[in-house]
Amino acid sequence: MQTFLLFALIIASVVLMVIAISKLKMHPFIVMTLIALLVGLIWGFLYPDSGLTPAKVVDTVKSGFGSIMTSIGIVILCGTIIGTILEKTGAALTMANSILKLVGKKNSVVAMGAMGYVTGIPVFCDSGFVVLSPISRALAQQSNTSLAVMATALSGGLYATHCLVPPTPGPIAMAGTLEADLGLTILVGLLISIPATFVAILYAKKVSSKINIPANSEYTLEELKEKYGKLPGSFHSFSPILLPIVLIALSSVASFPTKPFGEGFFATLINFIGNPVVALLLGVFLAMTLIPASEKKNTLKWVTQGVTDSAAILAITGAGGSFGAILKLLPIADSVGGLVSSGLGVLIPFIIAMILKLAMGASTVAMITTASMMAPLMESMGYTSPLARVLVVLAIGAGSMVASHANDSYFWVVSQFSDMKTEEAYRCQTGMTAVMGITVIIVLFVISLFI
Repeated sequence: MQTFLLFALIIASVVLMVIAISKLKMHPFIVMTLIALLVGLIWGFLYPDSGLTPAKVVDTVKSGFGSIMTSIGIVILCGTIIGTILEKTGAALTMANSILKLVGKKNSVVAMGAMGYVTGIPVFCDSGFVVLSPISRALAQQSNTSLAVMATALSGGLYATHCLVPPTPGPIAMAGTLEADLGLTILVGLLISIPATFVAILYAKKVSSKINIPANSEYTLEELKEKYGKLPGSFHSFSPILLPIVLIALSSVASFPTKPFGEGFFATLINFIGNPVVALLLGVFLAMTLIPASEKKNTLKWVTQGVTDSAAILAITGAGGSFGAILKLLPIADSVGGLVSSGLGVLIPFIIAMILKLAMGASTVAMITTASMMAPLMESMGYTSPLARVLVVLAIGAGSMVASHANDSYFWVVSQFSDMKTEEAYRCQTGMTAVMGITVIIVLFVISLFI
């Protein structure tokens, strides 16, 4: 009975959220905050021994908002400032032109997905999307493509390696918990991420292309050339984006169990400057060097605009964190525990992770929780070989992809940085991540039949 009430409450809350945002046109921040409070109060009323008193519900909503701001708040602020400067100086257009010269207009969507695939290996998908969104917007403008297409391809590429390939925290934690060989996990994860990225690009071309979102760049290429005389060079334009990515990647390598940089001062320094907050702050200062001398007087104005533009994104993302924090206090993991005895092979960890992801929103939490549930059962279920353990890790990663929706901060980062309406984000982001996860588990299930 408790399990039925639990999932009925979660489903009802998500449906109510969709209706309020999409049909009634209420602001997502207000809707998610109110629903988070409502879900907590209802569960506390139904089960007084759960500890969800009205005071506890309010405290959880506040701490959930603050927790997500702690992890990506400054990243979003810095990324928005970098994006504003890249656009106003013409650096974003320079980057787009460089990519188009290399791959051609007809391959620009593939290039965006591939860029996400590579960046998502060391960088959180949220941070990667914030950093790369200026290129996505500029490429959309230069190639006369809907921003929805570019954003979907970029999001999918980032999401594939974020969920499947260490050293992203979720996969590396799963590999440790399930005692899977890290090197083999990386190798197989990289291979399995390819079909995931491929279907994301295909989805972007076939589905997201039906949604027209203009790039809305403030200036055209010709206007910027007339204003500044010339645009920044390619290397200088890419540097505010490449520097944070490289620093974060080095920090990820430094955190490997083998400690490739040792444990002394150099490793400490790499971990410090490779922290996303520090790396993005350095990117902001590097972006400021792009501002022409004639526009230096506008530096404060441009930075202020970036901060202002990020306000709505921060509010919505924080409210999603509040909703997720309430759901984490519900006995969701206990309710799906019975699945482990159903004899469905690698579908079991996939289904558990999928349920947790849909309910709680955070892929990393779904991965770690599912891995903890599977760890004591690996031997009894026959997952003892190195490859079998890797397949379980990746099956959990696939489940954690399905699907990014309103209680996931990444959903709001993608939608807000890509000018998507909520119903458009459901079609592009939620639909695409569902297809990705299902594709990956099909591939893994077929492989599992031969080991």
